Amino acid sequence: MACSFAIGSTCFLIGPFPGYVSLVGEAADAVTFFVGSIFFTAGGVLQSMLAHVERDSESKGRALWWTAIIQSAGTLFFNVTTYMGLHTALSNPAYNRLVWRPDALGSICFLASGFIAYRASPRLGTLGWRPAKTLQGWWEPGVNLLGCIFFGISAVASYVEPSTGSPVSLSAANLNTALGAICFLACAVATLRSGHTLKSPRWRRLAWLEHTVARDIRAL
Repeated sequence: MACSFAIGSTCFLIGPFPGYVSLVGEAADAVTFFVGSIFFTAGGVLQSMLAHVERDSESKGRALWWTAIIQSAGTLFFNVTTYMGLHTALSNPAYNRLVWRPDALGSICFLASGFIAYRASPRLGTLGWRPAKTLQGWWEPGVNLLGCIFFGISAVASYVEPSTGSPVSLSAANLNTALGAICFLACAVATLRSGHTLKSPRWRRLAWLEHTVARDIRAL
């Protein structure tokens, strides 16, 4: 799962850079986005399988299962739009506009999944908005949600105005796509290094057990 998200995030990180488009061309850039969306979908499927096992074990387990399902639906929307971008780039050699942008439906799915995952994570404060720094990877749900927000901003910035036929802000769309990809990549790399992720109920409970044991050992 982490490998799939890491590869997909890397594709979405390098794809928006103008220098990369100039180097490889619009068609190859569109391929990069499409391949990245496929790896995102693969990661979403694996995440759903991990969460499905314990979706009925606890309320947070159900929340993380819904997170995985909704995020996977968002990746499917990205599959469609990246394929459309690839088809356009291949069929029009003079294509020199925005190669791909996060579409509205996919971005909404990502925002919903990121919010659910953050609400299911350990938090502090009266309103429960501050993350609790008690488990390994405590920052991941917040960074993941931030990446979803960046994708949402990119979707708005890349909206094509009917009167002009141009996106609202091409530079803002590319920048926020890259920033969102950095957030997702950071979470994926952290999972690869630690072998734990708060996206899975089982791994979250194991991390809590490790934290409890380490605390008791320090107390002794």
